[in-house]
Amino acid sequence: MMRKILITAITVLSLVLVGAAGAATVAVSITKNGYVPEAVTIAVGDTVQFTNSDTVAHQVVFKTMTGVSCTPNPLVLQPTQTGTCTFASPGSFTYDDPNVKGNTFRGTVTVTGQVPAETLTLSARPRTVVYGTKVTLTGALSTQKAGENVSVLATACGQTAAKATTVQTATGGAYTAIVRPLKNTAYTAKVKNTTSQAVTVKVRPRLRLGKVAPHRYSVRVFAAQSFAGKYGTLQRYNATLGRWVNVKRVLLRANSTGVAPTIISSVSFRSTIRPRLKVRVLLPQLQVGSCYLAGRSNTILS
Repeated sequence: MMRKILITAITVLSLVLVGAAGAATVAVSITKNGYVPEAVTIAVGDTVQFTNSDTVAHQVVFKTMTGVSCTPNPLVLQPTQTGTCTFASPGSFTYDDPNVKGNTFRGTVTVTGQVPAETLTLSARPRTVVYGTKVTLTGALSTQKAGENVSVLATACGQTAAKATTVQTATGGAYTAIVRPLKNTAYTAKVKNTTSQAVTVKVRPRLRLGKVAPHRYSVRVFAAQSFAGKYGTLQRYNATLGRWVNVKRVLLRANSTGVAPTIISSVSFRSTIRPRLKVRVLLPQLQVGSCYLAGRSNTILS
């Protein structure tokens, strides 16, 4: 029996020590005679769990709710029901049950420590897109505050000034922004003096290959810059080798049908390769430069 008691005590102590390494939860019982214990001391970020051990309903109301987040809200607990309050700010927080007369139901939570530095996360999905494709940016504010203005800053390749889009945080401090990068673009998010890490989205030019007549093809390149004077490479798929093989290079020219900010570069060309082969056009990295990834067209039959 003594051995079992010792093992249980060690286990409980271990759990307490593990909880101390991060946010901890302290239990307060609501009895017919008041709160047990009446006063607790916790650290910033910790939680107090209230359990109604009485046979009637009780309400827990804090004198100030600054930095206090409770669930449920309002904190009305039926018999055996539990509720929690998490404290994000240091200080002394007094509470009571406004439905009970006298001073029996009075309690205090003392919160020690410092408020953790505010942080802001940012991620992008997908990280590589074809020109014209939307990207979803998501993140969260560590304070979990809703209604905060988030400035999403986009710095496109070749630009020094960032363009800003403003969104608001929702429940839990989360935010979402839908963007459509025109070139390789670095994104950051900012709330007041807090800035996220940078996330870069890479962009490929959009290529459209079509067959206009026997042995005649056209390719159009869509991007936010002209690729006139650059070379695309017509490729055919070699099923025997299991890879794409270069057929010929084609010189792109300016096209006047683009609508800003999109610029179209295009070319019509001949190829004498035999019919019914898979073909595509590649725009290599050497041709697109540093603001885009290499592009490739759709695949068609010759």
